[in-house]
Amino acid sequence: MSVQGKIAIVTGAGTGIGAATSKRLAQAGAAVVLADLDEPAAAQVCAEITNGGGTAAACHVDITRMDTLERLFEFTAARFGKVRIMINNAGASAQHPFLKTTPDVLQRVLDVNVKGTFFCAQLAALMMADGGGGSIVNVSSHSALLGSSGRAAYAASKGAIVSMTRVMAVDLAEFSIRVNCIAPGPIEVPRRYKPAHNDERRRAWLTAVPLSRYGAPDEVASVALFLASDASSYMTGQTLAVDGGFSAAGLRVTL
Repeated sequence: MSVQGKIAIVTGAGTGIGAATSKRLAQAGAAVVLADLDEPAAAQVCAEITNGGGTAAACHVDITRMDTLERLFEFTAARFGKVRIMINNAGASAQHPFLKTTPDVLQRVLDVNVKGTFFCAQLAALMMADGGGGSIVNVSSHSALLGSSGRAAYAASKGAIVSMTRVMAVDLAEFSIRVNCIAPGPIEVPRRYKPAHNDERRRAWLTAVPLSRYGAPDEVASVALFLASDASSYMTGQTLAVDGGFSAAGLRVTL
């Protein structure tokens, strides 16, 4: 799954899945721009990559603002060249009962997850179309596939990403641009990044997931690398669940 010589952008690259994906892409030969609202976090991951012999640069970006997105792509082109791989990983979460979800909460997750993903993909595709094609990987969630309590706003935004992925794939095929999506299940990241992920919710996950464990960020990153590389050259418009079997499971009893 080589991406040798290709230029990649990863949003939300400072932690978790984004950091792991950035490292995987760099190990496979890509020059990676790590974009994050938290630039120091992205810079730390960038330093780990470059200290290990990889090629990377960090860039501050707010994916809800078109001016910073435009600067991101200008920075990438000036530093490395035209982007060929776009990983739309940055996102905002929300955990509220449906009847207590406020307009502000809904607007925030839609701005980040829907509009941010949409315009990152659009700007990447404009550059890819002029550069011979490429691969866009959007990151959705298991919440787009199944109903989980307290996730109405989040599910609305992540479901939109799955739907957008299909349409992007159809519209961009003529430019040799593939668009696919990953729907992660529960992934092990530091608790401070998931403050609503309490012990009760964790026990529920361990019961519901057939593999009976959380996934690691690198397990999602390996799928992102597959979709970014020519190993998946005849795949477009697809959503792959990386969730330990959660979205496949029905009633589970001891027989």
